[in-house]
Amino acid sequence: MHAGPQQTAVVVGNGAVGASIAYELSSRGFHVTRVGRENRPYAASLAAGAMLGCFGEVTTSLLASDHGRAKLDMDHRARRYWNEWDERLSQDSGDSRTLFSADGTFVLLNTMGSAPVDSGNYRAIEATLREYEEPYETVDPEELDWLAPNDLSRSLRGMFIPGERAVDSHRLLVKLDQALVKAGGKIVDAEALGVRVANGRATGVELVGGEVLPADHVVVAAGAKSLTLLDEVAEARAKMPPMVSGYGVSALVETEDRALPSSVVRTPNRAFACGLHAVPRADGVLYLGATNIISEQPRRFAAVGDLQFLLGCAVDQLHTSLSESLLLSVQVGNRPVPADGFPLIGAAGAEGLWLATGTYRDGLHQSPLLARHIATLIEGGTSEYDFLSSFSPVRAPLAGGTREQVVTTTVEHMMATGYEYRWNVAPEWPPRIERHLRRFYGALVEELHPSFTPPAELVAAMTDGIRASLTRYYGAWAS
Repeated sequence: MHAGPQQTAVVVGNGAVGASIAYELSSRGFHVTRVGRENRPYAASLAAGAMLGCFGEVTTSLLASDHGRAKLDMDHRARRYWNEWDERLSQDSGDSRTLFSADGTFVLLNTMGSAPVDSGNYRAIEATLREYEEPYETVDPEELDWLAPNDLSRSLRGMFIPGERAVDSHRLLVKLDQALVKAGGKIVDAEALGVRVANGRATGVELVGGEVLPADHVVVAAGAKSLTLLDEVAEARAKMPPMVSGYGVSALVETEDRALPSSVVRTPNRAFACGLHAVPRADGVLYLGATNIISEQPRRFAAVGDLQFLLGCAVDQLHTSLSESLLLSVQVGNRPVPADGFPLIGAAGAEGLWLATGTYRDGLHQSPLLARHIATLIEGGTSEYDFLSSFSPVRAPLAGGTREQVVTTTVEHMMATGYEYRWNVAPEWPPRIERHLRRFYGALVEELHPSFTPPAELVAAMTDGIRASLTRYYGAWAS
C-alpha cells in the first residue's frame, strides 16, 4: 500500500528514529518534511555507540515482566532489518560505504561491579542467548588481543556473541539525510513549537518563529522533548507516561598506536547505565561510552565529573594505554525515559497524530522496525508488530515488575554505584546502608501511589519535579 500523491507528513525529530521514519515515509510516496535543528542538539543518536546488541543489553529487570519481554522481542526482531537497511541506504543516499563498524560483541564480567547487578545480568544474557538459540561462545578474557586492563579491574569471565554488530551513528544520520533529500523530502533546520490540531485532527506543526507547516499526518519523534509539543491534545497527554532524560556522556578517542578491537567490547548493563563499552570506528578512532544520569530536562553539555568517570573506567577496565590516547570529541545525548520505562509508540490523541519516542537505550537499534511500523499505521495498514499495541502512548502505567522487585533493583544498583566508584568503607557498613536504602525507597514508592510503581531509575533519581509529574499522571488514571 502506498500513499496517494497528495498525502503529506511532517516528522518532528531528526535523531535515528525520526530520520528513519521520514525516510521510510518518503520511500512509500509521501511528501515528507522533517523538522529539527541541523546540529541535532540534545539528540541521543549523536552520542550513541550504536551497538545492535539486543542480547548484550539484557538485564534481570528486563526479564521480570511480560512488557519487558515484549521489548526484548522488539529488539530481536529489529536485528533482522539492518542488512537490508544498510543496502537501501547505500543505494538511496548515493554513499556506498557500509554502516557497520564492528562485527560481534565481547561481553566481559570484571571485578568492578557487584554480584547482584553485574553477575546477575551476565547470567541473564547467557540464559536469554540459550532461550533464543543464539550462537555464542565462552572466551578467556586474558586471551583477547586488545584487552589490557589494570590488574585490579581485570575480567574474570567472557563470552563472544558473533551475531551482534555496531554501526557508525554519525554515518547513519548523514545517509538518512541524503536519502530523504534524494527521495524528494524536505529538511527544515528549525525547532518545533508545537503540533496544531483542529476538530480532533492534526493539521500541522508550528515552528518557533510562527511559521506553520501543514500536514495530513504529524509524527513526533523528538526524544525526551516529544511530549512538550502536545499542548493541543492536553487531555490525551495527561494520560501518557511523562518523560525525563537519561543524560549520557561518550567520547571519541584516537588510540596511541591506532590499534582497535575488531568487535564491540562491553560489560553487562550496570548501576542504572548501559555498561562500559568500546566500539571501533574507522581510522584508529574508538568510541567510549557511556554514562546514564536521570535529569528532569535534557542536558546539552557534559559535566566534568561524568567525563572523568567515563575515561577513568575505560583506562582501568579496558586498556591502560588509553590514557595516552587523543581526545577527539566529547558527546552528550539524552535518552527519552518514560515514567513506566516502556516506549510510546502509535496514535497520540488526535487523528493523524503519531508518537515514536520513549525508547530509552534502544531507539537507534529499533529505528528500522519503528519506521516500518509507523509508516504502515499511517498508510492505514495492519502492522505485523501487533504486540506493540501495549506500548500505545495513551495508557495506564505498565508494570516492569512487582513493587518489591523495583525496590530491590533500586537498592542493588545504588550499592553497585558505590563499588564502581571504589568506595572504601568498613565491612559492616554496606549491609547497614542497604537496609536504610530499602526502607527509604520502600516508603518513597508507597507514598507515590498505592499500586503504580515507577522504574528503578526514577525511584533513585526522585526529585520534587519528577514526583509532581508522576503524581499528575497517576491521578489521571485514578478512576
